[in-house]
Amino acid sequence: MSVLQAAAKRAVIVTGAGRGIGAATARALAADGWPVVVNDVTEDAAEAVAAEIRAANGAATAIVADLAEEADILRLFDESARRLGPLGGLVNNAGITGGFRRLQDLDGDTLSRVLRINVWSAMLCAREAVLRLSQRRGGAGGVIVNLSSIAATLGGGGEWIHYAVTKGAINSLTIGLARETAREGIRVNAVAPGLIDTPLHAAAGDPGRVERLADGVPMGRPGTAAEVAAGVVWLFSPAAAYVTGAVLPIGGGR
Repeated sequence: MSVLQAAAKRAVIVTGAGRGIGAATARALAADGWPVVVNDVTEDAAEAVAAEIRAANGAATAIVADLAEEADILRLFDESARRLGPLGGLVNNAGITGGFRRLQDLDGDTLSRVLRINVWSAMLCAREAVLRLSQRRGGAGGVIVNLSSIAATLGGGGEWIHYAVTKGAINSLTIGLARETAREGIRVNAVAPGLIDTPLHAAAGDPGRVERLADGVPMGRPGTAAEVAAGVVWLFSPAAAYVTGAVLPIGGGR
């Protein structure tokens, strides 16, 4: 039996899963048979997604945790094990943009918050996942998928260099951790969404951004959260059994 098959029915934690790509990913993984922990900082959002999954005969539980706090991260993983059993995977999706602003206008508090949520918390969540998944520590192996962004290669100049930098860090985390844990039964990959039609743009302060930039996408349209989620599900599947350390662009060629 392969590592992936052994972990196939184990719980997957999806962080920041109350909306957008995180919610779509939680739904898609649950539809594929994975018990899902729907994490979000907002209780109503997390509960709504978990209830939707259960209504579709999937297995899901909502756990509220502020990933800016290490104690909450530890509680998230412990509570996940208590409710859904041993861990099979992690989707490091939680992230914030910090709004649209040039580097010269960026204040230290905003930068600190973006780095803490997008990088610091992702590294700590990955640490906790490895501690539970590693075959060297008695785990059954499993999968980690990090959410990067095409912004990591485009640079975010004029909009959000601070956000792009954090996604570059996610790429480095993905490649390094994949090599570090490849012989422990853990595959680590990332998806890098391009222009995706989610509430992120309005939340960052530019509700018309998707429509304005759509013509610049080679495929001529923005992507959907469900299309990104499909990439995550593939990385969890036996079809990706020899894939680790990859950053999969999902951006219509952008």
